[in-house]
Amino acid sequence: MAAAVAAAEAGVDVTVFEATRALGGRARALHVHRPDGVPLTLDNGQHILIGAYSETLALMQRVGTDPAQALLCLPLALPYPDGSGLRTPAWAARWPAPLDALAAIASARGWRWGERLALIRASLGWQAGGFVCAPQLTVAALCARLPARVMDELIEPLCVSALNLPARDASAQVFLRVMRDALFGRGFGGWAASSLLLPRTDLCALFPQAAARWLQTRHTNTTRVVEGARVMGLQHQAPGWRLSGQRQGEAFDETFDQVIWATAAGPAAQAMAQAAAHTPVADTADRLRTWAHDAAALDFTAITTVYTWAPGVRLAAPMLALRAEPDAHAAPAQFVFDRGQLAPQDPAAQGVLAFVISASEGERDALQARVLQQAARQLGLSGLQPIQTVVEKRATFACTPSLRRPAQAIAPGLWAAGDYVDGPYPATLEGAVRSGLAAAARVR
Repeated sequence: MAAAVAAAEAGVDVTVFEATRALGGRARALHVHRPDGVPLTLDNGQHILIGAYSETLALMQRVGTDPAQALLCLPLALPYPDGSGLRTPAWAARWPAPLDALAAIASARGWRWGERLALIRASLGWQAGGFVCAPQLTVAALCARLPARVMDELIEPLCVSALNLPARDASAQVFLRVMRDALFGRGFGGWAASSLLLPRTDLCALFPQAAARWLQTRHTNTTRVVEGARVMGLQHQAPGWRLSGQRQGEAFDETFDQVIWATAAGPAAQAMAQAAAHTPVADTADRLRTWAHDAAALDFTAITTVYTWAPGVRLAAPMLALRAEPDAHAAPAQFVFDRGQLAPQDPAAQGVLAFVISASEGERDALQARVLQQAARQLGLSGLQPIQTVVEKRATFACTPSLRRPAQAIAPGLWAAGDYVDGPYPATLEGAVRSGLAAAARVR
């Protein structure tokens, strides 16, 4: 949808084919019922934005979504249920970067001064080095000299939430890029770059549905958004590309000057490999095969979100970090979100909690059971009832050191867009939006 908006703004005639009936891909709404029968709209995963996500926030605003209304803005904080952890003081919330983040570090509850100073020195050292490191370095290696408390209560939670990998496996270079933008960058509007932005509405409404309305209102004669249309064939038909597929049981077959392929990596790799097999031009076929190989070679990691409910439940903050335990399997969730505080005007959201397990492993029922036990131990909540547990097994690509990501350009007139496409960000909403905008900029 980012690519479609940018291309339409550039004066290009745009057709969007969406395979499902819900725009948004992996950032989409789910319609469920609470255990007491009350209907409720959730998401397929609990997303977080930050103030540094300038392209995403600007695009939301451009299509008519007011970020200040749609998102709850919190100063940088990773508080634990006992009140310890990182939290930006109220008196520093509007300080310019990086002073706000430095104030949060300096006032972290439960930390010794030596631990605070070690993190400040490391952060300033990363800045002095231009936030660049050897491409083969892991986050754990980058932070090897930091105290254990800093690693456990800040670096590890930040790494697993941003890159969906533990520090021992994650790319230090990509982590530094996120840290650069979050701690030392400029935020959108009046927000600090490090601000945590939590969606108050479902993810479909947050951007993709607003983008579709904007396209169909502002560019009525030049834009089509076709839902429930699955593209199953891609064929090079010089100078353009032929797309074929099914829509509501009926076949369609159309030719376009240029195509932006914006599916997940697996289907994209399969489509390009099939297109290569039917492309007579050797150079184009080779490029399709090479791109398909790079996309198919990506590894993926899972994210599990356990939604629960109990009457009257309310956390100390809209978002809390949860502590790791000696038996990591016994405490799989790293964060919990209070959906009632995110949407205080929605009666159905009251008492609803979302537990997030990044880099999750294991089966749905077992993860759900362990999260309920973790909630009882760490939050004192023993009466939670599960609503739905969502396991996205290929939620993000594994952002490991020296990773080769598929290029934006696939073949002449054919571009890729997705959070896994080569770029500076990990698999985030900002990475997806930037990829879409970059692909649209290549369309002429």
